[in-house]
Amino acid sequence: VTNSLFSGVDKAVAGKLIGIITSLIVIIRIAEIFVDPLLGNLVDNTTTKLGRFRPWQLIGGLVSAVLIVMVYTGLFGLVNVNTTLFIVLFVVLDVFYSLRDISYWGMIPSISSDSHQRGIYTAAGTFTGSLGYNGLTIAVMPVVTFFSFDAGQQNQNGWTAFIIIVALLGALTALSVVFGVKEKQSTLRTKAQENGNPIEAFRALIHNDQLMWTALSYVFYAVANVATGGVMVYLFKYVIGRMDLFPVTGVIPIACGLIMSVLFPVITRWVPRRYLFLIGMSVMVVAYLLLIVASTNIPLLLVALVLFYLPQTQIQMTVIVCLEDSIEYGQLKTGKRNEAVTLSVRPMLDKIAGAFSNGFVGFVAVAAGMIGSATAADMTAKDITIFKTFAFMIPLVCIVLGLIVFAIFVKIDEKAHARLVAKLTENLATAGDGGGNDD
Repeated sequence: VTNSLFSGVDKAVAGKLIGIITSLIVIIRIAEIFVDPLLGNLVDNTTTKLGRFRPWQLIGGLVSAVLIVMVYTGLFGLVNVNTTLFIVLFVVLDVFYSLRDISYWGMIPSISSDSHQRGIYTAAGTFTGSLGYNGLTIAVMPVVTFFSFDAGQQNQNGWTAFIIIVALLGALTALSVVFGVKEKQSTLRTKAQENGNPIEAFRALIHNDQLMWTALSYVFYAVANVATGGVMVYLFKYVIGRMDLFPVTGVIPIACGLIMSVLFPVITRWVPRRYLFLIGMSVMVVAYLLLIVASTNIPLLLVALVLFYLPQTQIQMTVIVCLEDSIEYGQLKTGKRNEAVTLSVRPMLDKIAGAFSNGFVGFVAVAAGMIGSATAADMTAKDITIFKTFAFMIPLVCIVLGLIVFAIFVKIDEKAHARLVAKLTENLATAGDGGGNDD
């Protein structure tokens, strides 16, 4: 957007359009907090020969592929003439991509009711997602430059070629799910009550206390994670004065994420996921303590960064599986099986944390004097203390609170979930009334 989309356009006009798009991204992220559960309810109420989720993989995947090409090319110049149409397409793109995302993760509980198998599917999705996300990060500039044909510079031709490749991959991966995955029509799913309208879906979520406690624990983690991650560049630029080391904050999480997503199904065979979550949060506590007391000691800083990023994948995947397993818990209590709505909670919480981070980063920069032409040499002890308070100490409190909430209130582990499934299956088989038991 800032380099190529409005090339050749008057700078004042280009600046206005860039401002509109930037604001639109922020507005969409905030709106998604409320929209995602509604889209989840739409998915949950879908009944077709392809099942509940695959139609939205097909529609969301193909429509997103077409729209992302249109948006990245600026409608081949039309964006400069019709900004309103561009904005509409931008929003529609986000909605259809969200439908694909929600239906993808919501499909996991429909494939298996076994908690360990769900962990395997979750790990597989997370691992391949990491390959796609991090692979794209590595490939984007070389691909754009190669297709720009302009002495190593990036231009609109390069971005157009890049996004066509991405769109084709997006369409192919969506089709692979549509034709390669089948939903399991178990008693739990076929005899559940109708999902109802969005208000009923929200009411079912609120009455699912295990879902709510898991969500609260995760939001504490997510806020801490994005707050610290968002200001990490300030640590290297203004506190340590070593921006040459900043790339390690990209290498370490990539390596940790790939390793832990592969190991997660193996580890959970021997370590109950409850303890895996608590251990991961405890490791992050140690990381924060090191960041507070030894952030200028490079060897200890590297250790702290490894401890900070290493447990994140296992924490996130544990939460996803806990949310998946809370579906049967909610079904036993209310009789309604809200699969996609339940799984829309995690991205919704990530967006809440992301919206918080956007404002948090700017606040910390101003409060600590880390703006303009300031350098590490200009930082006073007070500035650094302010920075550490907001970047490490307050997030540390959030991590501790998340750990406490999970340890005390989240009760569904692998064995408890197996008992839930057995009881729910028995109730549905004998009564045939969709459950509704508060036990």
